[in-house]
Order: sequence, then structure tokens, then C-alpha cells
Amino acid sequence: MSNTPVRAQGKGAGRVTSAGNSAVGERAPAKTAKGATGGKRKPAAGPESRTALVRRARRINRELAEVYPYAHPELDFENPFQLLVATVLSAQTTDLRVNQTTPALFAAYPTPEDMAAADPETLEQLIRPTGFFRAKSKALIGLSTALRDCFGGEVPGRLEDLVTLPGVGRKTANVVLGNAFGVPGLTVDTHFGRLVRRWKWTEQEDPEKVEAEIGSLFPKSEWTMLSHRIIFHGRRVCHARKPACGACPIAPLCPAYGEGETDPDKARKLLKYEMAGGPGQRLKPPPDFPGPPAPPLGAE
Repeated sequence: MSNTPVRAQGKGAGRVTSAGNSAVGERAPAKTAKGATGGKRKPAAGPESRTALVRRARRINRELAEVYPYAHPELDFENPFQLLVATVLSAQTTDLRVNQTTPALFAAYPTPEDMAAADPETLEQLIRPTGFFRAKSKALIGLSTALRDCFGGEVPGRLEDLVTLPGVGRKTANVVLGNAFGVPGLTVDTHFGRLVRRWKWTEQEDPEKVEAEIGSLFPKSEWTMLSHRIIFHGRRVCHARKPACGACPIAPLCPAYGEGETDPDKARKLLKYEMAGGPGQRLKPPPDFPGPPAPPLGAE
């Protein structure tokens, strides 16, 4: 299946899509690594103060905003219900796999009322490629039934309501709130948790404690875009098993620099998606997405 290149969406002025996301014009190409190939970082003089931590965390966020001005949710969706369903399906699989699965799913069940009345076996077969299809089918029918019976067939715009739905935790709720309703929230997925611990922003493992600690470092208005930037960076550069340290644009700020490949040429070969010159995970960008960003110089 051929992939449509991911298109740019991020901060700035622009039109508002039906899901509440702002579209922006094409930005400059992402930066290549600054300082990742040359000098070594100075050893820490001692424990980092709270003030120093906040400054370093916010500087990393600013650097990531320059590298990923087009950061956006990589799940295809046209309304809050589609985003909710797609986010539930995204557990233990890739957004690309979900995006390959949802067109047929939403054609068969376009509304909560339709999905609530779905035959479980038929629904299971439609979502089978995403894995854990029996549990996910049960959750989708359950949340759709709750939307129909308790919320008039509409996805609620409050976290305390969203987390009452079957299969919906704080992570999923924050994805929906931030990207369908414009309510700031931190998406503490595996990428987010891995990177904030590598960066020594927190030592917490529990997602709710991570959310609280990271939220305290940034203005609330930054939470949604911060999540997108961190998740983008985790998927493209700072991988779980072999981070591309030698091609990382924030290497001089990272206390975990050296855990991955530091040779610049070898590191560039580890880059994924548009950082390596290929498409991202989104297959059906909104029509007002202006175009994919150019890959960094030297990317393969």
C-alpha cells in the first residue's frame, strides 16, 4: 500500500479543521544535529536545581519546536468520535497500522449508534490488523454504547467524562481533548515516558505521576504541542533500543547522550519517517495541510 506523505500541521495562525487543529504553512527544513558530532558535554557540577531543570526542559521544548514545527497527531480522523476510536485502536500497534484499518471501520460504523449495534465478530475482523482485536472490539462497543446512552451520541469534552468510557484512560482522554477540543493535555505514551526519563525531567514510572511532574515544568498552554513534539522525536530519532544520538538536534542538552549511536553517518541511517526522507504515518491528512516538510540535509 503506498503511503501519502505526512503533511505539516503545528503552531501558528491558520484555518481550523473540523477536529479543532490549526493548519499552518510549510516551514523551513528540520535542523540537523547541533553539537552532536563534536564536543563532549561538560560533566554536571552537582544535582540539578529546580530552576535549572525548568530552564533546560523549556529549552529542549523550544529546540524541538524548531525541528518539528509541523508536529501533529498522526492518527487519521475527521471528528472527535473517529479520534477516540483510533486512539483506542492504537494501543500496542503503530498509528500507520491504525490508519490503514480505520477507513473500512468508519465506513461500516460512522457513528456511536452504529458501532454500539455492531456484531462483535464482524467488528473484530475489521480491526484484527491492530492486534488485541477481541479486547478492543469489546471496548469500542462499550464506549459507543456509553456515548449513545449517556452522552446523546456525542463525545464529551471533559476528562472526567471521557475516563468513564470503557477502554479510555487519561492518555486517550488527553489525546481527544487536546486534538479534538483544544483542551491542553499531556499524552503520556511509551515514547513520552521514555524520553522525559532519559532527559531526567522525572524519575517516575507511573503515567499519572509523570503527567503531574512534567505538567509542572511547562505552562498549560504548551502541553498538547509538547506532547506532539516529544512523541515525534521518540518515533523518529530517540528510539527505545538504539537512539540516533549522532543525528539528534538536542544532543548537547541530553544527559543520556551516548546511549545510542554517536557516529553521525551511522546515526542518520537510524532516522525514521520524514527525518530519513520518507513519509510519516498519516495516510489521509486534512485538505488544508499544505505539504510535507523537507528532510534534513544529508538524510538518507
